[in-house]
Amino acid sequence: MDHTPAFRFRRLLNWLPMGLAYAFLYMGRYNLTVAQNALGDVISKDAFGQIFAVGAVIYGFSFLLNGPLVDRFGGRRGMLVGVFGALIANLLIGIMLFSRVHWGWNLPVVPVLTVLYAMNMYFQSFGAVSIVTVKAPWFHVQERGSFSTIFGIIIAAGIYFAFDWGKAIVTATRAEPQSLSAVGSAFAFVFRLGGTGVDENWMIFFVPAILMAVFWIMMFLWLRNTPGDAGFQNFDTAEASLTEDGQRLAVGVAIKKILTHPVLLYVCLIEFCSGVLRNGIMHWYFIFGNELGFAKTFPVTQHWGLSLLICGIIGANATGWVSDRLFNSRRAPMSAVSYGIMILGVVAMILGLDGNLWIAGISALTISTAVIAVHGILSGTATADFGGTKNTGIAVGIVDGFVYLGTALQSLVIGKLVPVGPAAKDPSNWIAWPIFLLPFAILGFVFTLKIWNALPSRAQKH
Repeated sequence: MDHTPAFRFRRLLNWLPMGLAYAFLYMGRYNLTVAQNALGDVISKDAFGQIFAVGAVIYGFSFLLNGPLVDRFGGRRGMLVGVFGALIANLLIGIMLFSRVHWGWNLPVVPVLTVLYAMNMYFQSFGAVSIVTVKAPWFHVQERGSFSTIFGIIIAAGIYFAFDWGKAIVTATRAEPQSLSAVGSAFAFVFRLGGTGVDENWMIFFVPAILMAVFWIMMFLWLRNTPGDAGFQNFDTAEASLTEDGQRLAVGVAIKKILTHPVLLYVCLIEFCSGVLRNGIMHWYFIFGNELGFAKTFPVTQHWGLSLLICGIIGANATGWVSDRLFNSRRAPMSAVSYGIMILGVVAMILGLDGNLWIAGISALTISTAVIAVHGILSGTATADFGGTKNTGIAVGIVDGFVYLGTALQSLVIGKLVPVGPAAKDPSNWIAWPIFLLPFAILGFVFTLKIWNALPSRAQKH
């Protein structure tokens, strides 16, 4: 599609604040993993798995309400509501931790954190639904591989913020002064952190809330749902639709159509597997490194967020570009390639888990590269390609709901499988973790083959 420079600039102005707001939503979602290591005395691995699983289930089922709301009221309102709710939830978690130290409120951390994190995840669920809904009118189908690149990079940036910035915040907030990175020093300077005699763990949640607030204001000023709302001409995106007239469906009808759709059903199943694999690696490899004592010295885990950011950029760029250029905007072929890579990565991890650190580390990065690519191109792109603008919210919601049902499953199961206490120091005791992931990598690959040639019929004419 040929667009004027003015249109492209306005589209960038639309996307930059929303993309960064979404990245900081991720930071305010996955900071729980960072907090688990900082609060290890009150949040066990099993409790962490249960808290995250509850949040993931809430996220997964929130699409029943939030997807239709976003379809009706627009992605702009969805992002504003979601970011505002998530920042309030993070503030409340921070206040809960602050109150235990400074106000003498001996609140039970695990039950309170479970409730507040569930609240956080409810509002978080507006994010993906809203961002893809806003995307649909601004990108032609044959440009959306490029959008999947943007979406994948945004996700990877959010993971980087959560893990590397989160770890920098943890280091900067310790009771006794620590050796700080440049990022940690910046946070310590801006927020006057550290050296107070108390571990300021609440800042792990306060900082993302503050950053979300900044970009909420920017979205309020600049974000618009369609080119028409921004003073440009709307255009035919050549997407398909769940209905012949392209109109919005009732929730029950939309769910039935999506779960019986010859393409979207398989997208749901593939993304369920993606939920298992993405979080099965992203969360647990970081915890694995911490338990075995190499998290702060091994390059992969020392900069886990940066590692995942690089993986996301590589995976998203390769997959988005190739799907548009070599596969005529079909999304399944590169998803299949990515799942094939995941299978190899999981097998290598199984074989090398108790051997050389680099084998397991490179395997974890390889899997992460592939799964971020799949998530970006399916949840972020295929949903709108086949759901249509009027029903993008419910389509994305259902597909992303399957991602987080997979996330909940792995969180509960792996939380039970991984060793605790002294046994956790022996890498061979973790072997059940990657073995659990392997069947989902294989299933995801098989499901991608089922929709290898899927492409909206109208896009084939463009």
